Amino acid sequence: MIFYTLFLIHILFFSWAFYNILYFGVKPSKSLSWILITFFFPFIGVLSFIIFGINRRRLKFFELKETKKRKNYIKASFTNKENSQLDGLASVKAKKISTLIYNNTNFPLESNNNVTILKNGKETFNALCDSISKAEKFIHLQYFIIENGKVFNRIKKLLLEKRKENVEVRILYDSFGSYYLNKKSITELKEAGCKIYPETPLKYGTFLFSLNFRNHRKIAVIDNKIGFTGGVNISDEYITKDTNLGIWQDTHVKIEGKSVSHLHKSFIKDYYYATNKDLSKNKKYNIIYKSEGHTKLQIINSGPDYKQAIVMQQYLSFINLAEKSICVLNPYFIPTFSILEAFKIAALSGIKVQLLLPKKGDSKVATYSMYSYFEVLINAGVEIYLREDFSHSKVIYIDDEILSIGSTNFDCRSFEHNYELNAIIFDKEKTKEVKLEFEERLTKATKINLETFKNRSKKQKTLERLCRFFSPLL
Repeated sequence: MIFYTLFLIHILFFSWAFYNILYFGVKPSKSLSWILITFFFPFIGVLSFIIFGINRRRLKFFELKETKKRKNYIKASFTNKENSQLDGLASVKAKKISTLIYNNTNFPLESNNNVTILKNGKETFNALCDSISKAEKFIHLQYFIIENGKVFNRIKKLLLEKRKENVEVRILYDSFGSYYLNKKSITELKEAGCKIYPETPLKYGTFLFSLNFRNHRKIAVIDNKIGFTGGVNISDEYITKDTNLGIWQDTHVKIEGKSVSHLHKSFIKDYYYATNKDLSKNKKYNIIYKSEGHTKLQIINSGPDYKQAIVMQQYLSFINLAEKSICVLNPYFIPTFSILEAFKIAALSGIKVQLLLPKKGDSKVATYSMYSYFEVLINAGVEIYLREDFSHSKVIYIDDEILSIGSTNFDCRSFEHNYELNAIIFDKEKTKEVKLEFEERLTKATKINLETFKNRSKKQKTLERLCRFFSPLL
C-alpha cells in the first residue's frame, strides 16, 4: 500500500515536472535529460529540477522577487548611451561583437583605457593590494569566493587600516561560494565600519529557488579610478600548492579609464540587490576618470535578470565571426549544443581552433563530462591540449585581435544560471601578450591524439557518458 501511494505521488510530481519541461524548456536535448532524471530518480529528480532546471526567464510563476528587483533596477538605471566608439574598431567583426554587447547590456565601448594583464594569483593580489593601499575615498569588492587564509588576511589588514583613514569599504560575497568564510572575520570587518553583505543568501523560504543562481562575478573598484576583474577569487589556492592540483593558475585584468565606471555600475546594481541601498544617485560613485591608455574595452555582464543568455551569445559571436583562429583557455569546458556545433563548423571551415584545458579538475564529474566531448571535436579538426597544472582562467581570443577575460566558463551554469562578467579587450597588443603565454603553455601541454584517445578504457568511457548525462546540473 505504501509503495503504491509513493508511486502515485511520484507520478504526480513527474507529471508536473513534465508539463513544465514540455512547455517552458529551451533546448530539446536538455529537456530530454530532465525528463529522464525526473522519471528515473523519484522525488530527488523533481527536487533537482526545481533547484537546477526551471527556466525562470520564461516561467514567470517562479520568478523570484529579487530577480524582478534586479530587472526593475536595470530598466531604471542602465539608461541608453550611444555606442559612439565603434568607428575606432579595426574590423567589421569587432563592430558586430561590440554592437551585440551594447544592445544586450547598454554598456558601450570605451576607448583610452590602460589595461594590465595579470597572469596569476600572485600578480593579481599584489596589484590589488597595492591599489587598495592607495585608496582615498572608497573600496568596493565583490567575489564569488572569499575564504579565510593568507590572502584574505592580507587584504583584510589593508581594509582595516583604510577604515582608520575613513575610506569607505563595501564587500559583496556569494553566500554559497563563500560558505567557509567564518563569522568572526565578518564581525571584525563590520565592527571596523566595513559594509559586508552576502548575495542570494541561503535562507529558509527561498533556498530551493535561489541556490542555483549564484553570483560568480569578481570585481574590485577603487575610487572609480582602478578596477579589477577576471577569474581570481580571494583564496589561498592561487598561492599555495593544493594536494591534487598544485597552485591554481588564473588570469585577471587591471583597468584604468572610463570602463572602470561600467565595472562599478555592475557592482552598484548587485549592491542594491543585496542591501536595498541605491548608490547610483551619489555623484561620488559616478565620477568618470580618463586614462592615457589607448586600449578599447567593453564590459559585459549577464544573468537571469537579462532576457538573453548574453555571455553564451558573446562566445558564439567570437566563434562564428573568427576568420583565422580561435584560442580557448577554460577550466570547465562542457559546451551547449550550439557552442559545440559552432566549434565544429569553425574547425571544418579551416579555422585553427585550439583548446587548452586542465587534465585534472576540482570536480571529477565536470572533468569526466568535459572529456566526453573531445572525440567529436577532434574529429572535426579541433586541437585539444591538456595541461598538467590546474588553470582556472576563462579566456578566449580570436584572430589575434579580440580578447575576452572574465568569470565565465563554457558550461550551462555560466550561460544560463550564474551572474557573470567579462571584459572584452579590442587590442592587438594585449591579445598578443596573452597569446605568447598561451603558446608557451601549449609547449608544456599534451596534445590529444585521436587514435590513442579512442583506446581509453571502457570504465573511462562509461564514466564520461554518465557524467555528461548530468551536464545540465554543472
